[in-house]
Amino acid sequence: MAGKIFGLNLENTNPNIDVVKKPARVVIFALASDYGCQLQITNVEEHLLDVLGMFELVYWQLASSEEMPDDYDVAIVEGAVCTAEDEQLLRRIRLTADVVIAIGACAITGGIPGMATDGQKARIEDVYGSVPQPSVGFQAPRPISDFVDVDFEVAGCPIEPLEFVSVLQRALLGSKPRDHHSTLCGSCRLNENECFIQDGTLCMGLVTRTGCDARCVADGRPCSGCRGLADAANVPSARAIVEAAGLDLSEFDRRLELFNAAGMAAQAAAGEGED
Repeated sequence: MAGKIFGLNLENTNPNIDVVKKPARVVIFALASDYGCQLQITNVEEHLLDVLGMFELVYWQLASSEEMPDDYDVAIVEGAVCTAEDEQLLRRIRLTADVVIAIGACAITGGIPGMATDGQKARIEDVYGSVPQPSVGFQAPRPISDFVDVDFEVAGCPIEPLEFVSVLQRALLGSKPRDHHSTLCGSCRLNENECFIQDGTLCMGLVTRTGCDARCVADGRPCSGCRGLADAANVPSARAIVEAAGLDLSEFDRRLELFNAAGMAAQAAAGEGED
């Protein structure tokens, strides 16, 4: 990502940073999703005051029927790529925007739409019957990073509103992304949460990336894995732990696919290609 600070009246003392003395022009739009993550943004209006003045919201698909402008600095993207039309729009946005922020499981891992990766044609026929191929061109749901470079991510289903504000602020200030490589189990230990696995309840925190402060577990619910697989996740080891705890391995595998199906399908396809 090109170093750039928006909306600040500062002298440029760093040749690697471009200080733009006007608010960033921001667009928000969705591909295949339920708009839940965009709705979460509306729940943090008081916290958005922290970054107001640094950006100008010039297009929001959820709130306006106007055409998206040709010129903008930051693109916030919700949803998976499910059609050729989605892909074309996404590539055009990447060419225009200095910064692309992916929000939500659908955009980052393929999310719930990604579960339709296998047998998509049959699924469409089950719902719509025998219909001509639409002009938009259906394709297997995939995360946006399969098509374009993504600068920042806000994981979750839906996203954590305060994390969104923090990430947006970092993007506008030209800061580096804050990566969450470890699994959720570490957060649970720091927060002294009781372990669901040890109590005989399946929890996907074993392999899910941290960053949400283990909110669900703290509220008494096992992790569903909506933030996607952590870079440090050891799935074979997690399966061994699940089995040793006397829990259902098939249920663990099913829940693993809930938010990671698209990525797992891609890995399987790559493995077959190597053979």
